[in-house]
Amino acid sequence: MRAVIPYKKENAKSRLAPVLSKEEREDFVELMLRDVVDSLLCAGITKIDILTTSSEGVPDDLDVNVVVTEPGLNVSINAYLQTVDEPTMIIMADLPLVKSSHIKRIISFPEDVVIVPGKGGGTNILFLSQPKEFTVRYHDCSFLSHCDITKDLGKSIHVFDSLLASTDIDEPHDIVELLIYGEGLSKQYAEKRFCTETGKGRVKISANSKLSGFI
Repeated sequence: MRAVIPYKKENAKSRLAPVLSKEEREDFVELMLRDVVDSLLCAGITKIDILTTSSEGVPDDLDVNVVVTEPGLNVSINAYLQTVDEPTMIIMADLPLVKSSHIKRIISFPEDVVIVPGKGGGTNILFLSQPKEFTVRYHDCSFLSHCDITKDLGKSIHVFDSLLASTDIDEPHDIVELLIYGEGLSKQYAEKRFCTETGKGRVKISANSKLSGFI
């Protein structure tokens, strides 16, 4: 089996712009990618493809295969799926809380399709036993779209419910989850810039002393 990670580094994660500069965001997404790759390798998945529009943004020292593609998440992934003949995991690059134990469980289920939902109806991970038969439909409420596609194909489905696997780092408040539950390089990066603030409500992040302002 193999895994594919859609990846964009240039001007990535614009919704984190209130708390991180363009250069910081680009460094951050690279570290999140490294964490995801590490979890895959630790889970025994060694065939890893990075799907990107520019190979320049992928670190040279990563033990991965770089697949340069045209822009467009759905178009690029669907074209990629037509080239593989083995079970394939599509996993997003902004999931630094995913551990190897999650990966092992996801690939252990007997169903044809395993879906890990993301926040707001998104899809963080798709594991496809027969990738050539599947057409992805990301954006909007992609979780429901992928459930419908699976049912239309007459395939069995398993929804993997996990707080950590369902947490993608998109918004400033997502960094709270990384600081609390994270373990890898991206957590170390976040710890240099933020700390948690507790009170009567939810935990928030505040800038470290070298930075100013409250988030």
